[in-house]
Amino acid sequence: MNQRWNLTLLIALLLGQLILLSANSKSRGSTLESLMLGALGPIAHTAAFFSDGLTGISDSFRLASTLRKENQQLRRELETMQDSLVRLHGVEEELARLSRFSGYTRPETGGFFVADVVYVDQTSWLRTLVVYTGTAKPRHNQPVVTASGLVGRIVVPAEPYAKVLLVTDRAASVSAMIQRTRRRGIIRGGGEESLFLDNIPLQEAVRLGDQVVTAGIDGVFPRGIPIGLVSQVEPGPELFHRIWVTPHIDFALLDQVRVLTEEIVPGEIKEALSGEEGPTR
Repeated sequence: MNQRWNLTLLIALLLGQLILLSANSKSRGSTLESLMLGALGPIAHTAAFFSDGLTGISDSFRLASTLRKENQQLRRELETMQDSLVRLHGVEEELARLSRFSGYTRPETGGFFVADVVYVDQTSWLRTLVVYTGTAKPRHNQPVVTASGLVGRIVVPAEPYAKVLLVTDRAASVSAMIQRTRRRGIIRGGGEESLFLDNIPLQEAVRLGDQVVTAGIDGVFPRGIPIGLVSQVEPGPELFHRIWVTPHIDFALLDQVRVLTEEIVPGEIKEALSGEEGPTR
């Protein structure tokens, strides 16, 4: 029906144009021309209106089709994530059952308090910041994180403030591992906002984009805190890779941090180790 109507309008417009073109140039202001323009004008306007309307309807149909496809894709992704959660829940229950059977209880690492960043040291070679802890009592070596990943550790507690050594400081070191392969190494600060992953042998297959997380064996940081992604890999000296890691944290945007409260190693054991190994920074 719409095609037949459009064809009729098109024929009428073409006939009108032929009549106008056949008219003498001297008769442009003639009564015939005025009558033809008066008759064809509304028809052309109506045709344009219907044409725009049809275009709008067509665009709406295309948009609706696109939204339906995107909705279906999101549903599929949601179903995949739900399946993964179900599997992970099953694994977690199995681990809990085995832990109960073996009598093993993993230490809790979920406690934290929020601290406000009040000062960032950008003048010295040290990469540090000062946080306000409020009523919470900061301790030496408490891990400092955000929702995105590792920030550093407290090196000077002074209620209600604390000084934090950033993971990017050249004096900082963190026991870390490549999440995909579980290969452990040491994250060292490179100054500015760069990190290096050391002690990864050349025979280890390291890929760009590999996730690097804390290994949880240095007695300071719990296992699994995201640190950054491998951004460059080169053969280094002494049969080890030279690996650059881009931190997850944008340190220039820090305004609040989380200070973890659970101790990885009990205080008395730390004191015993400190007595054996001597003072450390």
